[in-house]
Amino acid sequence: MYIAAVVLSILLALATLAAGAPKAQLKGDVPDGLIQKGLSATMVRLIGLAEVAAGIGLVVGIWWQPLGIAAAAGLAVVFLGAISFHTKWGDYRDSAARNAAMAPVIFLVLAVASAITLAASL
Repeated sequence: MYIAAVVLSILLALATLAAGAPKAQLKGDVPDGLIQKGLSATMVRLIGLAEVAAGIGLVVGIWWQPLGIAAAAGLAVVFLGAISFHTKWGDYRDSAARNAAMAPVIFLVLAVASAITLAASL
């Protein structure tokens, strides 16, 4: 079970670091799109920082599982918020936006799986 926890944690950490860094720096199309849809620059930056911190927490959580579990749980909350945001904007009905809107759904599943496998490896 520990190997699964490590693999899931690393994959999720890489993905969230890659997604969070541009938001934290307010650089790129994703932060611009979120701002255009009504999120403040401060909120986008806060989301990005939360994703980066959780990515770091997942990596450290490989050695100290309670931190990894907390990071995965925190990411689950962030991804639930992202799903709510995309639902509000109708992105799941819009074929042009649907692919990008599915990312938080997939990451939510990975975050839950990561938290479960880390907890099981305690």
